[in-house]
Amino acid sequence: MEQKPEPSFEQDSYTILPAPLSKVLTDKDTVEIGGPSYKVLHLPGHSPGSIGLFDEASGIFFSGDAIYDGTLVDDLPGCDKPAYRMTMRRLRDLDVSMAYGGHGAPMSRERMRVIAKAYLDASA
Repeated sequence: MEQKPEPSFEQDSYTILPAPLSKVLTDKDTVEIGGPSYKVLHLPGHSPGSIGLFDEASGIFFSGDAIYDGTLVDDLPGCDKPAYRMTMRRLRDLDVSMAYGGHGAPMSRERMRVIAKAYLDASA
């Protein structure tokens, strides 16, 4: 039996309101979250405004869809192959301890470098 979150809840009229924009992030900005501090990395190619978040102290990297353990997609509307190659060169050389992509399993630095190098070799 399903239970409504509150008596007046109606699923058909439920919407999620967008959060207001408080700041446009640019490359090398810092995002503070009360513990780790993340450096913003602009990672275009897969999509125009892609960013990654890198905690330089721990080496933890969140890449979004810029890189992940799987076949990288560069043929959708908005993809930019020359920009993606620049992003792959940047990621190949990034000194991470662990990378978390938008898809698939987390990656070691070595696995991320293998994926970036494979993309660069295939698109040369």
